[in-house]
Amino acid sequence: MKFYPCSRLRGEVTIPGDKSISHRAVMFGALAEGTTEVTNFLQGADCLSTIDCFRRLGIDIENTPERILIHGKGLHGLKKPDAELYTGNSGTTTRLISGILAGQDFDVTLNGDASIQKRPMRRIMEPLGQMGAEISSIRGNDCAPLSIHGTHLKGIHYVSKVASAQVKSAILLAGLYADSPTSVTEPVLSRNHSEIMLNYFGASVTSTGTTATIQPEPELFGQKIIVPGDISSAAYFIAAGLLVPDSEILIKNVGINPTRDGILQVAREMGGNITLLNAITDRGEPTADLLIKSSPLHGIDIGGSIIPTLIDELPMIAVMAAFAEGETVIRDAAELKVKESDRIAVMVDNLSRMGCDITGTDDGMIIRGGKPLHGAVIDSYLDHRIAMSFAIAALCAEGETEIKEAECVNISYPTFYKDLSHLIG
Repeated sequence: MKFYPCSRLRGEVTIPGDKSISHRAVMFGALAEGTTEVTNFLQGADCLSTIDCFRRLGIDIENTPERILIHGKGLHGLKKPDAELYTGNSGTTTRLISGILAGQDFDVTLNGDASIQKRPMRRIMEPLGQMGAEISSIRGNDCAPLSIHGTHLKGIHYVSKVASAQVKSAILLAGLYADSPTSVTEPVLSRNHSEIMLNYFGASVTSTGTTATIQPEPELFGQKIIVPGDISSAAYFIAAGLLVPDSEILIKNVGINPTRDGILQVAREMGGNITLLNAITDRGEPTADLLIKSSPLHGIDIGGSIIPTLIDELPMIAVMAAFAEGETVIRDAAELKVKESDRIAVMVDNLSRMGCDITGTDDGMIIRGGKPLHGAVIDSYLDHRIAMSFAIAALCAEGETEIKEAECVNISYPTFYKDLSHLIG
């Protein structure tokens, strides 16, 4: 797919539903008694993988354009699937469902695509094993496919080496089936969608500092979930509105959960003109409309506790840094190496092709911005966030940019190119 520079962007865009929240709505609805109704569900490939897995586990799920209806069967209502569960490209599905399956009374094999088969699963296998789960890597490389033998679990207090909502959520979900409370302590706080939504469904989850604790065997009940727009998807339009001259974009109904809003903090620190409108903060997941205006950006230092709040947005932030004046340093982000691609290596490779002065480090990047970039042939590595980041970079570069396998955006944002074209038009 080919992209060209753009003189300005104007208009309004409504972002698809939050991927993390869409996943969890299906999972928790399946474990609840009664029907859960989900609107603004993200119809991306990853979330559809979650629906498919729970259908195979015996849950009736109606998927229509207007809403998703999950007819839950309670905490112990899942049944053994007749074949392996396939999670596609979804790390969230793979890791969170492992916590649920660990506490069942049946065995299951969990597998995904080539990318999932390379992503580290030891980070969940270790704590689930401490809870008594029998979970193993079939190929012996700590990656999928996984063999999970459901069993009775015990509550633990796990001190995680990484700040990862997927790790934390897998442990908390296993804690639903434990014989005593289960706690997870992180080095810094990761996104807290699981804690918020589990409590909404009737679980008892408490948080103190970076420790979350769940009580076992709650009664969960079906709920109505309105999924806010995904701030990770909004990040591309935030960056586009700031970088493309003479631009003004209104992004509607975006989730601004404090454990996810690092992109807003960083963009403002870089000099970005961002205004929050119509903020709603009293319904569990806070939302707002974002008004973005073109702004001259400058380099900053990004690291420490803010990293978990913007880990998925770092490829887009790296592009912003390439066009900003001065040096930007991204550190404490080694987690980028184990995403859908090694996002440190991929960003360094692709931005270098466009003429950016960028150096990769063990845990991030050093980007010396302000130098004009030119079009290039970009390899997406089938990573949706790489493809979308470079679609935005192309708007500000000279000449033609071609993105290989650009259709991988269907993982999280199937209408991305259409929405971007609307703003250019």
